[in-house]
Amino acid sequence: MSKILVIAEHLGGKLNPSTARAVSAAAAVKPEAIDVLVLADNADAVAAEAAKIEGVTRVLTATRAENAHALAAVLAPQVAKAAAGYSHVFAPSTTFGKDLAPRVAALLGVAQVSDVMAVEGSHTFKRPIYAGNAIVTVEADPAQTVVATIRTASWAAAASGTNSAPVEAVNLDVALPSHTRFVELKQGKSDRPDLQSASKVVSGGRGVGSKENFEIIYKFADKLGAAVGASRAAVDAGYVPNEMQVGQTGKIIAPELYMAIGISGAIQHLTGIKDAGTIVAINKDAEAPIFEVADIGLIGDLFKVIPELSELL
Repeated sequence: MSKILVIAEHLGGKLNPSTARAVSAAAAVKPEAIDVLVLADNADAVAAEAAKIEGVTRVLTATRAENAHALAAVLAPQVAKAAAGYSHVFAPSTTFGKDLAPRVAALLGVAQVSDVMAVEGSHTFKRPIYAGNAIVTVEADPAQTVVATIRTASWAAAASGTNSAPVEAVNLDVALPSHTRFVELKQGKSDRPDLQSASKVVSGGRGVGSKENFEIIYKFADKLGAAVGASRAAVDAGYVPNEMQVGQTGKIIAPELYMAIGISGAIQHLTGIKDAGTIVAINKDAEAPIFEVADIGLIGDLFKVIPELSELL
């Protein structure tokens, strides 16, 4: 029987929703147990959140000062040690997981499976290739530990609040590298929903025209209670910071509603929204590729259309 270890992603004492999505993927394997590992300098609050996720058997905490910041080089040796006895090690396919999982796989001497979007069997998975234009089925070696990142946009978050898994402290006293150290964390602060987990997202593209003009996107998103994203073209032009980028080289998201405003719909961008529930496109170019994938399309000047829509909300 399979036994899965899910690595918790957290920041500022709060569990990232990506962890619950990784638990959903773990449950699809139909394992004997699903344990969540929390690596932190103070794991209490995060562990309490993880213990409430439906399907979690145990929450393991590894508390040490070096875990105050999520440095992959520091966490990987601890995860590799914790992996003993587990058939699978799952991490979300976020910046955190993409940095950590390859190091864990290397330490265990196994190949990594990336961006798992479906589980076909205990060691058989589906993942996207060629920017999501094709789906490939891969089979991992049953004799080795499976280290995989989970494509969070393809999985609904496991329910929370109905479970009460026990929390246990574990000793992962391994030698840690000294060549990596934390300097500082720079991140944007916003009262808006988190882009990667929001149910509604409003994104602006090159058509918005400038950093100042992007205020129309922010105000419209606030009226909807939505997160704000952007195309790569808008990021490259300096309209918004790169943490707002949606697409192949940005964030892969799956909101219930995605509004693409002034976005042409290059394949790089479409890769990031292919799992969205309803896609609404607003663009003055009737030939824009975004209209080929949009569920609802409106041809018009965004500077006229958005104010009109805002008045109706």
